[in-house]
Amino acid sequence: MNKRHKILISLLILSLVLLCGCGGDNGGQPAEPDPETDSVSEPQEASPSEEPSSEEETEPIYITFEGTDLEGNPVSQDVFSQSRLTMVNVWATYCNPCLNEMPGLGELTAEYDRSEFQLIGIVSDVWEGEDPALVESLVQETGADYPHLLANDSISQAILSSVSGVPTTFFFDGEGAYLGGVVGSAEKSAWEELINELLEEP
Repeated sequence: MNKRHKILISLLILSLVLLCGCGGDNGGQPAEPDPETDSVSEPQEASPSEEPSSEEETEPIYITFEGTDLEGNPVSQDVFSQSRLTMVNVWATYCNPCLNEMPGLGELTAEYDRSEFQLIGIVSDVWEGEDPALVESLVQETGADYPHLLANDSISQAILSSVSGVPTTFFFDGEGAYLGGVVGSAEKSAWEELINELLEEP
């Protein structure tokens, strides 16, 4: 069994113990699944782009996007090179399961060296140009002290088009290759176990 299949099995097992998530029907945001990509439903693996079903070793999947964090700093797929493992957590301001897991996610970011692990939030229901006051307030209240990006066309096409429920979480390696993803929230300990397993991979 190759590395990719082991990771996908781990993600699938995590998806089976997920607490819950919110549907993606919010006036068109998050974006409707693109028929060209794998859409996701709870609980199952999530993918930001099409995945071959072959048992053979497949080419890595990469995404490209451009956005800004809440401080106005530009962020692109180049951010993945800053850590061996990046967790991208897509959430929404109306989603209680999202908000309930964010304190644990904030704690996780403080427990790892950034060169090993980083977490990025993507707010699926607040777009660039809209007032981010609610997002900023929720981030502060939950202690989710990690970068958060607002939605835009680039992020919608690269990531949100594959999201049908929030929270949805994706993992990428230090070269930006997609490792796998899950739909739904989880306890901090479950995320920590998966993160440690992914970091143990060569």
